[in-house]
Amino acid sequence: MTGRTSLTIVLAAGEGTRMQSSMPKVLHPVAGQSLLAHVLEAAPKGAGASLAVVIGPDHRAVAEEVKRLRPDAATFIQRERLGTAHAVLAAREAMARGADDLLVVFGDTPLISAETFERLRAPLQNGAALAVLGFRAADPTGYGRLLVEGGSAAPRRSRSSKKSVTPTASMSII
Repeated sequence: MTGRTSLTIVLAAGEGTRMQSSMPKVLHPVAGQSLLAHVLEAAPKGAGASLAVVIGPDHRAVAEEVKRLRPDAATFIQRERLGTAHAVLAAREAMARGADDLLVVFGDTPLISAETFERLRAPLQNGAALAVLGFRAADPTGYGRLLVEGGSAAPRRSRSSKKSVTPTASMSII
Protein backbone atom coordinates (compact mmCIF):
# COMPACT_ATOMS: atom_id res chain seq x y z
CA MET A 1 0.00 0.00 0.00
CA THR A 2 2.13 2.83 -1.25
CA GLY A 3 1.73 6.43 -0.29
CA ARG A 4 -0.43 5.82 2.79
CA THR A 5 0.75 5.83 6.38
CA SER A 6 -0.60 3.48 9.01
CA LEU A 7 -0.73 3.07 12.74
CA THR A 8 -1.38 -0.44 14.00
CA ILE A 9 -2.51 -0.67 17.62
CA VAL A 10 -2.14 -4.14 19.09
CA LEU A 11 -4.26 -4.75 22.18
CA ALA A 12 -2.24 -7.01 24.47
CA ALA A 13 -3.36 -6.12 27.99
CA GLY A 14 -5.36 -9.29 28.71
CA GLU A 15 -4.65 -11.27 31.85
CA GLY A 16 -5.40 -14.76 30.57
CA THR A 17 -7.86 -15.35 33.40
CA ARG A 18 -10.18 -17.56 31.35
CA MET A 19 -7.13 -19.60 30.38
CA GLN A 20 -6.59 -20.28 34.09
CA SER A 21 -3.02 -19.10 33.84
CA SER A 22 -0.93 -16.48 35.60
CA MET A 23 0.86 -15.86 32.29
CA PRO A 24 -0.51 -12.95 30.22
CA LYS A 25 -2.67 -14.43 27.47
CA VAL A 26 -0.60 -13.04 24.59
CA LEU A 27 2.53 -14.84 25.80
CA HIS A 28 1.06 -18.33 25.50
CA PRO A 29 2.89 -20.25 22.79
CA VAL A 30 1.31 -21.46 19.57
CA ALA A 31 3.37 -23.08 16.81
CA GLY A 32 6.65 -22.32 18.56
CA GLN A 33 6.11 -18.66 19.38
CA SER A 34 3.86 -16.46 21.46
CA LEU A 35 0.40 -15.44 20.26
CA LEU A 36 1.71 -11.88 20.25
CA ALA A 37 4.72 -12.79 18.09
CA HIS A 38 2.43 -13.99 15.31
CA VAL A 39 0.52 -10.69 15.33
CA LEU A 40 3.62 -8.49 15.50
CA GLU A 41 5.20 -10.35 12.58
CA ALA A 42 2.09 -9.79 10.45
CA ALA A 43 1.59 -6.11 11.34
CA PRO A 44 2.65 -3.56 8.69
CA LYS A 45 6.35 -2.67 8.71
CA GLY A 46 8.61 -0.23 6.95
CA ALA A 47 8.32 3.36 5.79
CA GLY A 48 5.08 5.00 6.88
CA ALA A 49 4.08 2.17 9.25
CA SER A 50 3.91 2.80 12.99
CA LEU A 51 3.18 0.23 15.67
CA ALA A 52 1.76 0.72 19.16
CA VAL A 53 1.17 -2.10 21.63
CA VAL A 54 -1.13 -1.66 24.62
CA ILE A 55 -0.15 -3.82 27.58
CA GLY A 56 -1.40 -4.26 31.12
CA PRO A 57 0.29 -2.89 34.21
CA ASP A 58 3.02 -5.13 35.60
CA HIS A 59 3.31 -6.95 32.26
CA ARG A 60 7.05 -6.51 31.98
CA ALA A 61 7.39 -9.83 30.13
CA VAL A 62 4.96 -8.61 27.45
CA ALA A 63 6.91 -5.35 27.08
CA GLU A 64 10.12 -7.36 26.71
CA GLU A 65 8.53 -9.58 24.05
CA VAL A 66 7.44 -6.49 22.11
CA LYS A 67 10.91 -4.95 22.33
CA ARG A 68 12.56 -8.20 21.24
CA LEU A 69 10.28 -8.71 18.24
CA ARG A 70 9.54 -5.17 17.11
CA PRO A 71 12.00 -2.63 18.52
CA ASP A 72 10.20 -0.01 16.40
CA ALA A 73 7.02 -0.39 18.48
CA ALA A 74 5.86 2.06 21.12
CA THR A 75 4.39 0.45 24.23
CA PHE A 76 1.50 1.96 26.19
CA ILE A 77 0.00 0.80 29.48
CA GLN A 78 -3.72 0.39 30.05
CA ARG A 79 -3.80 0.97 33.82
CA GLU A 80 -7.52 0.21 34.21
CA ARG A 81 -9.44 -2.44 32.28
CA LEU A 82 -12.47 -0.51 31.02
CA GLY A 83 -13.06 -2.22 27.69
CA THR A 84 -11.70 -2.34 24.17
CA ALA A 85 -12.24 1.33 23.30
CA HIS A 86 -10.50 2.33 26.52
CA ALA A 87 -7.57 0.11 25.59
CA VAL A 88 -7.29 1.82 22.20
CA LEU A 89 -7.32 5.21 23.95
CA ALA A 90 -4.29 4.15 25.97
CA ALA A 91 -2.39 4.68 22.70
CA ARG A 92 -3.84 8.17 22.11
CA GLU A 93 -0.34 9.65 22.01
CA ALA A 94 0.48 7.47 18.99
CA MET A 95 -2.86 8.35 17.36
CA ALA A 96 -2.19 12.06 17.86
CA ARG A 97 0.82 11.79 15.54
CA GLY A 98 -1.62 11.03 12.72
CA ALA A 99 -1.82 8.26 10.14
CA ASP A 100 -3.92 7.67 7.05
CA ASP A 101 -5.02 4.24 8.27
CA LEU A 102 -5.66 3.20 11.87
CA LEU A 103 -5.61 -0.58 12.35
CA VAL A 104 -6.69 -2.12 15.65
CA VAL A 105 -5.98 -5.79 16.27
CA PHE A 106 -6.12 -8.08 19.26
CA GLY A 107 -2.78 -9.51 20.35
CA ASP A 108 -4.22 -13.01 20.67
CA THR A 109 -5.08 -13.54 16.97
CA PRO A 110 -2.19 -15.67 15.71
CA LEU A 111 -3.79 -16.51 12.37
CA ILE A 112 -3.84 -12.94 11.08
CA SER A 113 -1.43 -12.42 8.21
CA ALA A 114 0.31 -9.50 6.52
CA GLU A 115 -1.97 -10.17 3.55
CA THR A 116 -5.04 -9.75 5.76
CA PHE A 117 -3.79 -6.36 6.92
CA GLU A 118 -3.29 -5.34 3.28
CA ARG A 119 -6.78 -6.51 2.33
CA LEU A 120 -8.24 -4.50 5.23
CA ARG A 121 -6.43 -1.37 4.08
CA ALA A 122 -7.53 -1.59 0.44
CA PRO A 123 -11.09 -0.27 1.03
CA LEU A 124 -9.63 2.60 3.07
CA GLN A 125 -7.45 3.60 0.15
CA ASN A 126 -10.57 3.56 -2.01
CA GLY A 127 -12.41 5.98 0.29
CA ALA A 128 -14.12 3.76 2.85
CA ALA A 129 -14.29 5.28 6.33
CA LEU A 130 -14.01 1.90 8.05
CA ALA A 131 -13.05 -1.68 7.28
CA VAL A 132 -13.89 -4.46 9.75
CA LEU A 133 -12.60 -8.02 9.90
CA GLY A 134 -14.93 -10.61 11.38
CA PHE A 135 -15.55 -14.34 11.21
CA ARG A 136 -18.44 -16.76 11.34
CA ALA A 137 -18.18 -18.95 14.43
CA ALA A 138 -19.78 -22.37 14.51
CA ASP A 139 -20.71 -21.54 18.12
CA PRO A 140 -20.76 -17.75 18.68
CA THR A 141 -21.19 -18.08 22.47
CA GLY A 142 -18.65 -15.87 24.21
CA TYR A 143 -17.93 -13.70 21.17
CA GLY A 144 -19.14 -10.20 20.42
CA ARG A 145 -21.47 -9.82 17.45
CA LEU A 146 -20.95 -8.04 14.18
CA LEU A 147 -24.18 -7.47 12.31
CA VAL A 148 -23.89 -6.98 8.57
CA GLU A 149 -26.85 -5.55 6.72
CA GLY A 150 -26.77 -4.25 3.18
CA GLY A 151 -22.98 -4.25 3.11
CA SER A 152 -22.68 -2.19 6.30
CA ALA A 153 -21.38 -3.55 9.59
CA ALA A 154 -22.59 -2.61 13.06
CA PRO A 155 -20.76 -4.11 16.04
CA ARG A 156 -22.97 -5.21 18.90
CA ARG A 157 -21.67 -5.60 22.40
CA SER A 158 -22.97 -9.00 23.41
CA ARG A 159 -21.00 -11.74 25.08
CA SER A 160 -23.90 -13.94 26.00
CA SER A 161 -25.98 -16.25 23.85
CA LYS A 162 -28.94 -15.00 25.93
CA LYS A 163 -28.53 -11.61 24.24
CA SER A 164 -28.18 -13.02 20.76
CA VAL A 165 -29.69 -11.15 17.85
CA THR A 166 -31.97 -12.82 15.35
CA PRO A 167 -31.01 -11.68 11.86
CA THR A 168 -33.61 -10.52 9.39
CA ALA A 169 -33.61 -11.80 5.80
CA SER A 170 -31.24 -8.98 4.75
CA MET A 171 -28.92 -9.31 7.75
CA SER A 172 -26.28 -11.79 8.80
CA ILE A 173 -24.41 -12.22 12.05
CA ILE A 174 -20.66 -12.64 11.77
